[in-house]
Amino acid sequence: MTFTVAIVGRPNVGKSTLFNRLVGKRHAIVDKTPGVTRDRREGPARIGPLHFRAIDTAGLEQGAPESLAGRMMRQTERAIADADVALLLIDGRAGVIPSDHHFAKLLRRAETPVVVLVNKCEAGGGEAGVLEAHALGLGEPIPFSAEHGEGLSDLYDALAPFEPETAATAETEPRPAARQLAIVGRPNVGKSTLLNRLLGEERVVTGPEPGLTRDAIGVVWAYQGRAIRLIDTAGLRRRARVTEALEKLSVSDTLRAVRLAEVVIVMLDATELPAKQDLSIAAAVVEEGRAPVILFNKWDAVEHRRAVRSATRALVDESLPQAKGIRIVTCSALTGEGVKRVMPAVLAAHEVWNQRVPTAALNRWLAAAVERHAPPLAAGRRVKLRYLTQTKARPPTFAAFVNLPAALPEAYRRYLVNGLREEFGFGGVPLRLLWRKGKNPYAAR
Repeated sequence: MTFTVAIVGRPNVGKSTLFNRLVGKRHAIVDKTPGVTRDRREGPARIGPLHFRAIDTAGLEQGAPESLAGRMMRQTERAIADADVALLLIDGRAGVIPSDHHFAKLLRRAETPVVVLVNKCEAGGGEAGVLEAHALGLGEPIPFSAEHGEGLSDLYDALAPFEPETAATAETEPRPAARQLAIVGRPNVGKSTLLNRLLGEERVVTGPEPGLTRDAIGVVWAYQGRAIRLIDTAGLRRRARVTEALEKLSVSDTLRAVRLAEVVIVMLDATELPAKQDLSIAAAVVEEGRAPVILFNKWDAVEHRRAVRSATRALVDESLPQAKGIRIVTCSALTGEGVKRVMPAVLAAHEVWNQRVPTAALNRWLAAAVERHAPPLAAGRRVKLRYLTQTKARPPTFAAFVNLPAALPEAYRRYLVNGLREEFGFGGVPLRLLWRKGKNPYAAR
């Protein structure tokens, strides 16, 4: 058992920098632009022997309930309510400003204990801010520097009383690793709405504004007894249109989420035919070796469903032959129509992606495939396929030993790959067939 720490404060005071410092990795995007963080981001954190769960939050801002600032504020309020202790960050160099007083008043009304951190105090630069922070009435402020790690021992002393007694003495059992499921796609196709629908709560900020999600937000979720880590990502636009440094960081975070995922849901807008960017995203997922699932969202707005389904299936199969038979699901994340079909497709893709085939069965199939269609001669010499074995799963990877690998034409390689996919049920996932040249035992003579 552990405890939860929520990091709160107005925009651009260093919350994400502190989150990265406590987690020990560069998880949250850090930029000089105010308001970069818009959703709650969680991660396991530690200070020496003290282990806890940290939550990075959006900057506390005032706004109408349905405005973007209001929706971000609701996420921060949920984080405060769920936390055992809140860290209120103040910019020591700027001092305490009216918005700090406003949100200190908000925290005083909450039941969650508060620790005040005066950030940016390296080299004694925030002493005036520390003195001003006493006026907030939230206890003794702690001088701190999230960027340089100064003041960690004082923060440890402030957080240690919140550690449950059982956490320090009980032996923690290792938890099974959660399966990684990332949701990717162009901006404004409904990725965050789908995550909220699957979780059954408003976990991430959604709205009509494109580009709301900037960080890749991971949430551990239990589905039919399986631990699954859902990852909501920033929308991917064409590379030529990505010019701002902040958007480049978001794209990099999304691509990192794809590399770490096992299954990737590629979400498309069903009200329009797949664009070139949609197919490029799906191709990147396949190239990375992840198990893809194509999800057409906003299906409730489609009129001629049978024709659209047929046209999109043909387009996907033609554009992604390297993962022929990709699972296609249609749903409406907003209304919930068809969402129950999403996870069965994800689990089916994950099972195929992990599948292994015995070597004996592979070589029986290889002998039959060569007998049906032998490889062409190479300069009058026979091309001999001697042996086939599966070297790994995730994605399924095979090694074929052949005397003249360079002489095998591309058409024959595709013949074997398609045969493997059809015979052993590897439809819808990337399949890799590597060619190896066996050693000649008489070469040394």
